[in-house]
Amino acid sequence: MDAHPYAPNDLSLPGFVPNLLSSSTILLLFAVATLVVFSLSWIIPGLVSKTTKMERLLICWWVFTALIHIIVEGYFVFAPEFFKDKTGNYLAEIWKEYSKGDSRYAGRDGATVLIEGITAVVEGPASLLAVYAIAKHRSYSDVLQLAVSLGQLYGCAMYFGTAFYEGNHFAASRYYYYAYFIGANASWVIIPTLISIRSWINICQFCNTINSTNKTKSL
Repeated sequence: MDAHPYAPNDLSLPGFVPNLLSSSTILLLFAVATLVVFSLSWIIPGLVSKTTKMERLLICWWVFTALIHIIVEGYFVFAPEFFKDKTGNYLAEIWKEYSKGDSRYAGRDGATVLIEGITAVVEGPASLLAVYAIAKHRSYSDVLQLAVSLGQLYGCAMYFGTAFYEGNHFAASRYYYYAYFIGANASWVIIPTLISIRSWINICQFCNTINSTNKTKSL
């Protein structure tokens, strides 16, 4: 079946198979999985290490974003024909659904694949390392969080920028445009921005403390 619900209408997707799950079922399962991930990420660090509430919130974010990068985005990168899936594979269902907001995914746009590839292979594992660094209070925690957050912001800038440059005509409707293209990606703009600011402040405070200590010793 070659007919598809994506924009533009002339997008060639030979062998396309429609979603086997409804949109509401896909989104509900994703919401439940997200709730489970956040709950476990909040509870477990409090049991195995001394972490503040802010640190546990950061751990929740980094676990969630790591799993999204590695599992969900990783599947997209290494499953180029997900739109042909007939098995009901949930990850394929997610991308068939999300492509209604950005058909570049179904069409395997080169820039999108490259952005997602870097995200899955580099930023995913780095996010897991950030979880470890926060939980174990490693000295490189803020530097790592700043680096990964800046990488995520750059990826978002490229993702949105290339879409606007190419005419921004990849959403099937205004609903999918705002719900998926804008809404689903907003967290990776807002939260990395806040983490970058926090990490930068912490790094500056640490450097100021070191400088003050050195000046005191020199006197």
